[in-house]
Amino acid sequence: MFLKKAVMKIKLLDLKEKTGIGFGTSGIRGLQKKLTDEVVYMYTRGFLQYLMEIGDVKTGGKVAIAGDLRESTDRIMAAVASAIVDSGLEIENCGKIPTPALAFYGFSRHMPSVMITGSHIPGDRNGIKFYLSKREVLKEDEPKILEQIVEVDEVIKKVKLPAVSEVAKDEYICRYINFFDRNLLKGKLIGVYGHSAVGRDIVCETLEKLGAEVIKIDYSGKFVAIDTEEISEEIQKKCPNWMEKYMVNYIVSTDGDSDRPMICDEKGNWLRSDILGILVAKYLNIDTIVNPISCNTAVDKIDAFDKKVKTKIGSPYVIFAMEELQRQNFRNIAGYEANGGFLLGTKVIRDDKWLDALPTRDAVIVLLSILAMSIENKRSIQSLVAELPRRFTASNSIKDIPTEISLKSISDIELIKNDLEDTFGKIYEVNEMDGTRIIFENGNIVHFRPSRNSPEFREYTESETEQKAKELSQKAIKLIRKWTK
Repeated sequence: MFLKKAVMKIKLLDLKEKTGIGFGTSGIRGLQKKLTDEVVYMYTRGFLQYLMEIGDVKTGGKVAIAGDLRESTDRIMAAVASAIVDSGLEIENCGKIPTPALAFYGFSRHMPSVMITGSHIPGDRNGIKFYLSKREVLKEDEPKILEQIVEVDEVIKKVKLPAVSEVAKDEYICRYINFFDRNLLKGKLIGVYGHSAVGRDIVCETLEKLGAEVIKIDYSGKFVAIDTEEISEEIQKKCPNWMEKYMVNYIVSTDGDSDRPMICDEKGNWLRSDILGILVAKYLNIDTIVNPISCNTAVDKIDAFDKKVKTKIGSPYVIFAMEELQRQNFRNIAGYEANGGFLLGTKVIRDDKWLDALPTRDAVIVLLSILAMSIENKRSIQSLVAELPRRFTASNSIKDIPTEISLKSISDIELIKNDLEDTFGKIYEVNEMDGTRIIFENGNIVHFRPSRNSPEFREYTESETEQKAKELSQKAIKLIRKWTK
């Protein structure tokens, strides 16, 4: 039992101020020691109260839950389960599966869902992603959830989770093996870098059902934080060695909750995650594409799409824009983010097969589409990438910088203008849609932005060569250190 001193009522907005735990780019995140059972319970109760207010769930209804492989996930799942039961609802325990697998299961049944995951952030942190019955929690929902007043009993009864159902996992795999050719990967040997990704075995099973032979690489029993926007030099160096050691045709992976993809080319180079979406959208014959402002501008220089829309960074903004486009009767809508996650806004039909919409980040659709594009066209992944406009990106971050310090350092462009122009050249344009994104007269781009998920200061750079983008990134990190010391 989780013991309380007394019965109390608390507004979630006050809880946020007291604990520092609130909504970030997507869901709530924080140090696991701050995500206490009490905090988890109250946020979940507040979310469910909000759903009942808007008629998205009724007393006696079901809520699906799942989690990633972090050490703290089981404890947090138990606290979420208590909140669900105390809200007069039933639990559907989907076990340890990818975030998009849980979302797909919930959406297909018009059932809310709760995913316990910190995604790509370090293992000492965790988080919760809340889903309504048909979509993610959007930015317009967050203030209404935070306004909820939650009544907490003196004793929160501990709830035993029901047995895990395999249905969500199985339906997620069937989603892809029913869309792609069952012999697509026949004769291919594919390495799956598993680390601690919750979807590692699901990725292996899906590849095998499409004809591949699979080799599991570097599975870990401890949580490994993988950021697809910022793949470490250590992992970058390992990939060519793995290809040589295992003699595989491809290597694929995902981040911790398996909604962000990783795939390497034939030489063992991990592809930049913000160009993956361009290739997938072309393969799926997408007409209307949505992506955050931080993405590679190669997408803006090709004519493959009828309409392109830019948003702030974060899946809620991408989803909101896709919904607006649907209301305006645009068709074949999809979105992707700089982290590689692909969001399918409308049903896709290809070769008389269809793929239902899944408006949340997904990794498996990216991995399979790029493999299919390469195999069906009898071309290397490297050559597919080489066809895109020559724009290269790099990114990095400095950890443990409080968000308020990061924001303050870039709050006045005039105060940092001299630093910027002395370092990168004359400024052509500044965009402050999300952070500070500067386009220089020489065509280079540098984007500074505090993370909304953890206390880190990110930078993104773009140039006409990979080496130049990396050099710009190193210079940007030096400026961040100067501004925040």
